[in-house]
Amino acid sequence: MELDKLEILLEKYFEGETSIAEETRLKEYFSSSNVAQHLEQYKPLFGYFSAAKQQEFTQVVPLISTPRAKKRTTTWLSIAASVTVLLGAGTFTYFNYDNTQNQELGTYDDPEVAFRETQKALSLLSQNVNVGMESVQYIQEYETAKSKVFN
Repeated sequence: MELDKLEILLEKYFEGETSIAEETRLKEYFSSSNVAQHLEQYKPLFGYFSAAKQQEFTQVVPLISTPRAKKRTTTWLSIAASVTVLLGAGTFTYFNYDNTQNQELGTYDDPEVAFRETQKALSLLSQNVNVGMESVQYIQEYETAKSKVFN
């Protein structure tokens, strides 16, 4: 094979534009003993492909598709999922247990303190109700204006 054609073929090969026949010619050239000296660096590449083609996988691959193996896998998977859920629930309970014990439940021993706290709560409630009533009045004004315009 001419050297200039070979170099063009090599460039096409590295660009991924060669056909199977052209690649076969390259493999034949690099497997021969008369390879140009500046192309010696590509000889192991094409030599690897011919050596890899002759290799065969001889190990036995175990199949897990038996019903008993599937049942065993499913059993272990369900056990692992149960343990994960229990650990998550236990961790949540452990870290939130102290928070529930320290909360004030709203009970007071002194009636005067209880009366003051109840007054505070009712005033907050009445303020929110008053805000709600203002918005209802605004809606009523809107309805009257709309009825005047559309009637």
